[in-house]
Amino acid sequence: MLTIHSQTRRVCNGLSRRDILRAGGAGLLGTSLTGLLAAEKLGVLQNARAKSVMFVFLFGGPSQLETFDMKPDAPKEIRGPWQPIASRTPDLRICEKLPRLAAMSDRYAVIRTMSHQQNDHNACHLIQTGHEMPPAERGPARVNATEKDWPAFGSVVEYLDRNADARRTPGERRDFPSYLYLPNRLGHIQGYDRSGQYAGWLGRAYNPMATSVAKRDSSDNPYFRDCTDEELTFRVEGVESHADMTLDRMNRRASLVSQFDSARRELDQTRTVSDFGRLHARATDLVTSQKMRDAFDIRQENPALRDQYGRHLFGQSLMMGRRMVEAGARFVTVLWDCPDGYSWDSHGHSADVGKHLLPGFDQSFSTLLTDLEDRGLLDETLVVALGEMGRTPRGNSQWGRDHWSYCFPAVLAGAGIRGGLLYGQSDKDAAYPIEKAVSPQDLGATIFHALGIAPETRILDAFGRPAPVIGSGEPLFDLFG
Repeated sequence: MLTIHSQTRRVCNGLSRRDILRAGGAGLLGTSLTGLLAAEKLGVLQNARAKSVMFVFLFGGPSQLETFDMKPDAPKEIRGPWQPIASRTPDLRICEKLPRLAAMSDRYAVIRTMSHQQNDHNACHLIQTGHEMPPAERGPARVNATEKDWPAFGSVVEYLDRNADARRTPGERRDFPSYLYLPNRLGHIQGYDRSGQYAGWLGRAYNPMATSVAKRDSSDNPYFRDCTDEELTFRVEGVESHADMTLDRMNRRASLVSQFDSARRELDQTRTVSDFGRLHARATDLVTSQKMRDAFDIRQENPALRDQYGRHLFGQSLMMGRRMVEAGARFVTVLWDCPDGYSWDSHGHSADVGKHLLPGFDQSFSTLLTDLEDRGLLDETLVVALGEMGRTPRGNSQWGRDHWSYCFPAVLAGAGIRGGLLYGQSDKDAAYPIEKAVSPQDLGATIFHALGIAPETRILDAFGRPAPVIGSGEPLFDLFG
């Protein structure tokens, strides 16, 4: 991706790097294609530390005081029911329910001071896009996504990758989607369609390829128990799977559509029709691609490794996320969003936190890091794990914790992240940062930096105007070795 460096340099036609940035206001990174190619000849491409990102989204908000920022010296109503244990990182107060992660804390960094002002679940937009949620009609619960939303990080990556493909020969183009969302769309199992996960005003063509796993009620929670392979079938949304849909039949359908291409080209100038054509092409590729079928066939994995991840939905979703990265995906979001509507939103469910949530995360996330490392993928994959907020320092009467977005943790690993690093410091109650507060915008800038996407990168909004991929955030360079 393109970085415009600080020094003034000119190409053979006399354009400076500032001229290139301004040129045209269209095309990749907000510049014209001619300007981009000239910039590439200058050698001003930013070095990417990561080829891919795995974004592990613990929707609901894990408590900082029960995970990576415990306060054992605080009063009982603040410190919570569990104790910290020793880890490989000095001064890391990690929960006794995370023993595997404690034993490998030298492989990841902990940000203890994530902070923002959106103290509710609509912060899922801010965490996944790096932008505040814009005003819009969002349905009775006021949570649903709209076309006015900012595009998700993954949608930006999808957009930039496809624009880059436009400059490549057919044999050089990507043969796998850039942005995937597993195992369900955010809010899907509660009947919502939450904001932050889609392309928003960038256009539906850049939405994630999302999978769907059958909905179950809270008494049969697949995040909390082992599942069969039949229950763990990851179905790609929007792609029909009829028994009589043969490859020849799909090819005939594709051929029929191609006969109308010339008549449709003029209509393709509108975003809606263009999006439809791209979505159709992608769906056709999905059904006919053996690579795609193989990537989604989790039964090809070693059964012993599947056991290590955990045969529950979260564990198998993390393994599927690794398979997507291995197959060529660039941004994979793996969601933990339980059917009961609570999960990490633990207002009064501390028993589930200690019995299921923390042990499940410890088992699966530690296995993911080890698996990526064993396969030589960790050095080129940025792994990010966090919720959209944390929990109140003081427990409630049911010994749960309520919403608290003012101080909460994030875990990062891979792609040059310094293992064993603690970034930022909270106050005595883990209520507010007292050193190095980190905004979602900063986190987004750090993710883009790892992928080689410069902060000044522009994409075109619904009106054709260049818009920044991230707002006021700055990359956290100190996280990288």
